[in-house]
Amino acid sequence: MDLSAMPKAFSDHHSWYLATLASVLDNSELSSTTATSSSTSKLIYSYTHVMKGFAASLSPSELEALKSSPGYLSSFRDLPVKADTTHSPQFLGLNSNAGAWPMSNYGQDVIIGVIDTGIWPESKSFNDDGMPEIPLRWKGECDGGAQFNSSLCNKKLIGARFFNKGLIAKNPNVTKTISNSTRDTDGHGTHTSSTATGNHVEGASFFGYAPGTARGTAPRARVAMYKALWDEGGIVSDIIAAIDQACTDGVDVISISLGLDGVPLYEDPIAIATFAAMEKGIFVSTSSGNRGPFNATLHNGVPWVLTVAAGTLDRHFGGIVTLGNGASVKGSSLYPGNSSSNQTAIVFMGACDNLKELMKIGKKIVLCQDKNGSLSDQLYNVNQANVAAGVFITSITDLEFYIQSPFPAIVLNPKNGETVKDYIKINSQPEAKLEFRKTTLRTKPAPSVTTYSSRGPSPSCPFVLKPDIMAPGALVLASWPPNVPVAVVDSQPLFSNFNLLSGTSMSCPHAAGVAALIKAVHPEWSPAAIRSAMMTTSDIMDNTYGPIKDIARGDIPASPLAMGAGHINPNKAINPGLIYDAKSEEYVNLLCALNFSREQIRTITQSASYNCSTSSLDLNYPSFIAFFNANVSNLDSKTTQEFHRTVTNVGQGKSTYVASVTPMKGVQVSVMPDKLVFKEKNENQGFKLSIEGPRRLTDLVVFGFLSWVDTAGKHVVRSPIVATRISSDLLPHS
Repeated sequence: MDLSAMPKAFSDHHSWYLATLASVLDNSELSSTTATSSSTSKLIYSYTHVMKGFAASLSPSELEALKSSPGYLSSFRDLPVKADTTHSPQFLGLNSNAGAWPMSNYGQDVIIGVIDTGIWPESKSFNDDGMPEIPLRWKGECDGGAQFNSSLCNKKLIGARFFNKGLIAKNPNVTKTISNSTRDTDGHGTHTSSTATGNHVEGASFFGYAPGTARGTAPRARVAMYKALWDEGGIVSDIIAAIDQACTDGVDVISISLGLDGVPLYEDPIAIATFAAMEKGIFVSTSSGNRGPFNATLHNGVPWVLTVAAGTLDRHFGGIVTLGNGASVKGSSLYPGNSSSNQTAIVFMGACDNLKELMKIGKKIVLCQDKNGSLSDQLYNVNQANVAAGVFITSITDLEFYIQSPFPAIVLNPKNGETVKDYIKINSQPEAKLEFRKTTLRTKPAPSVTTYSSRGPSPSCPFVLKPDIMAPGALVLASWPPNVPVAVVDSQPLFSNFNLLSGTSMSCPHAAGVAALIKAVHPEWSPAAIRSAMMTTSDIMDNTYGPIKDIARGDIPASPLAMGAGHINPNKAINPGLIYDAKSEEYVNLLCALNFSREQIRTITQSASYNCSTSSLDLNYPSFIAFFNANVSNLDSKTTQEFHRTVTNVGQGKSTYVASVTPMKGVQVSVMPDKLVFKEKNENQGFKLSIEGPRRLTDLVVFGFLSWVDTAGKHVVRSPIVATRISSDLLPHS
């Protein structure tokens, strides 16, 4: 409200707000006394300092009337600020009022099988409060074992099995240390499974960071753990056995946060085992790997699974440096120890590159300045020097792995760092104190592609654009075994029921959870249909309404080789309008076109009843990648690559879609026909997309998007397009 507009008749702003509210109440026949009491009940807060205005509970018509009141400036809906999670379901737009959660009943009765390091069944994330009886179709079991009684399973955790025969066969000595049960002794599996399906747990946090109610993406889905990764290692045969058992048991979705690098499809256990899963209608979500930011580094680039990249969340973890003069500056920190209550001497030590000098400091706070990318060395030196704490000034913005320090440390940007430096310069006895455990939500920009997220093209199958999609993977909060250390402070291990982890291992189960939500609404959809729904409805803009950025490449717009089709949007994916479906025969045609031998193809398909008469690299996929990498001297010579696609109308019966293509530097993209008219639901329509360009592209990678826009305004079905001259030497087939 504009306080200058307050009539002089009012003694204070509070009474003015009450009168303003009374004037806009729906029932205009209320007496003035009743109106005043009603407006008092409508008023939630009257603000004095943080803003000039108030919070009130209003009907839409009352809000519209308020907008015409004298002094009105602006209004916005009161949104929850309590961090839910990981906060990642909230960041994904999931809420109880509308969209994917209520439509799918939170993924109820969809069964997610997780291939991982095991599970901590006592975690509150796996309690079965409010869960109905286990679906009769479930054939799985809860295997007992060392420190794992089969009675630990319930209506939430409905299956637990372990697989280590291959590992033991390869290394018989592991029998001395291996624990024969599904219990998680690492933490990874507990984290990923609770990310996908964890039940509501109030009061979750990592030592006060990321506080709130933890819940998985599909909190009413069931979970079955298949332990195939061990402290002693993991082996292909055990992975295949785990996936095989999951298919037998009757899971609907499989989440696999692991992979092998540098293996062809016919030697990749995930590719082989998941082909059978796909044929059974089981959706498989996989992690793309953590070898970014270099191109062609991803694994699980398998055409019949979802390959998930990792993005950031709109959340910042930090601390506060309060100087002796009362001034304070904010920085980044994930130090899990306690804040300092007393002021401590602080000294500026430049680049902090002289360990001997640092060791003479004693119990003071050391301020270091990074001018040449030496932050990692500075953190190491200050830790070794055994000082009271460290404050670090750097222009580096990608701080995810720097702020998890074993000693009290806060990282400042250059502007805030100068404030501290200036204070030290002009004070003979400068002091400071550090506060930790500060969490800020709705930070911008977000999401961005993380540096470590592996990039496409897929070395094992470059003709299908990978990764497929991006999901939250940076510092995700999820459940953790209480006996596995999460940090070390003062040489002492710290323990917690929740932990913050980063990687595509964390983004993969987010996508598995979203697949469960879609499966609950559309149980008849194929894995390809579910994947298409996720990809074509994903977001390509961040929360600043600009293109999603790539942190590793100086925050330029992220290429689909980094983020896939975009950032996953569960609420839109429930109702995509059109889907690109694919059957197993089409994947076989692709394998034939990759020039695999009959034996190699059969290794994957488990069947000899196929023929390669219709081999084609042109899979009916919701993305496009074209290689313009010929070794030619005449750069002006042109070539055209064509892609044929079929889309199925899963929206309204009668609908019309018009094609829209973003311009791409150096190539021309055309679509025929550029209008698709559907007369009924489940009708198919085909189109051809052509990319004309030089035989050798000037730029390494250019990209754009094809959007089929519903003329009724209900759907935009978007697919990424990549043209690249990445060398054929990286690729198995040219």
